[in-house]
Amino acid sequence: MKYALFSTLFTLLLSLTATSQDRPSLHSSLTVVDGHNDVIITSILKGRDIGQRLDKGHTDIPRLIEGGVDVQLFAVWSNDKKWQTNAFQHAGSQIDALEQVLEKNSDRMELATQRSDVDRINAEGKIAAVIGIEGGNMIESNLSYLEKLHQRGAIYLTLTWNYNLSWAAAAAEAEEHRNDPGLSDDGKKIIKKMNELGMMIDLSHSSKNTFYDVLEISTKPVLVSHSNASALTPHFRNLDDQQLAALKKNKGVIGVNFYSDFLDSGYVNRVEELYYRDHPRAGQGETAPSIGKMYASLSPADQHRANTPMENLLQHIDYLVSKVGIDHVAIGSDYDGIESPPQGLEDVSKLPHLTAALTHRGYSEEDIAKIMGENFLRIWSENEEKN
Repeated sequence: MKYALFSTLFTLLLSLTATSQDRPSLHSSLTVVDGHNDVIITSILKGRDIGQRLDKGHTDIPRLIEGGVDVQLFAVWSNDKKWQTNAFQHAGSQIDALEQVLEKNSDRMELATQRSDVDRINAEGKIAAVIGIEGGNMIESNLSYLEKLHQRGAIYLTLTWNYNLSWAAAAAEAEEHRNDPGLSDDGKKIIKKMNELGMMIDLSHSSKNTFYDVLEISTKPVLVSHSNASALTPHFRNLDDQQLAALKKNKGVIGVNFYSDFLDSGYVNRVEELYYRDHPRAGQGETAPSIGKMYASLSPADQHRANTPMENLLQHIDYLVSKVGIDHVAIGSDYDGIESPPQGLEDVSKLPHLTAALTHRGYSEEDIAKIMGENFLRIWSENEEKN
């Protein structure tokens, strides 16, 4: 009870602070960049109109505006191994769907395909929509497909999702099956082509061997778009201290992920306790529901209790800054790709709360500007530069 009361009061305080002080001043002065969002697959492809405020998910244009988001990265993602053979077509259909949204909402959002587009689009009072490809399966091991997706606006490629490709190994399979071949020779060619195109290499989801293989050959700083620190939360999707040291040497950027499970080792236990409290016989004699399904069945109040306190997100930011430096930490929320965000950051409209929390934590305005957007924009520019 004390924990729930403190959490509610803290969230209310942040809300009041963001509304009365931060929103018209610091937050609105920032170029806010969210480096990873899955709303294409979870809402747009399901026919939901994100031009209107939705009662589902974390993202729509009204809430992006309310959250002061200036640049939103839209992930083009495959959620099934079946797309390893038709993945390029699937990627194209997702980009088509996003373009239809942009055409319908051209007064509020426009596609940015290069760094210089952002300043013009924002100056016109619009959100810059940016495309990232989440999963190298979408290029089907074909360099021409990589080029075509880049030509359509994709500024980064997340090399893998949660399964190995013929040319790159994934963190999930390395964890589960101890199978980590890293990059193949074809994979190395893909990395070199991305450097040539000025397309960012995203190492979220990549295995450790893939991670280090890329750093050996990339001539550009890499992106880790939506991952955290495994020293605080041991999870295969987070980076250990050795990886963070290598990222710092590379001058790359890591975007902190908002998923409670990647921020808080106690999250799964909380969800299970809350679920089995109301479903004491669930799972008996049958396979237990997934954590995601358990969470979805909870009441809004219990979901809030399960969500990690924002303090844990702030601790990850603090830790990452201590390891890689203030110039190398960004935001990659993973909104709409996660079921459980931190308390106080329940959807994209709540991002001013993060700016307020960083202010109260003692970060300077210059440092907050870097975390909330400038670092992402810098690495984008550096990747576009010719060697």
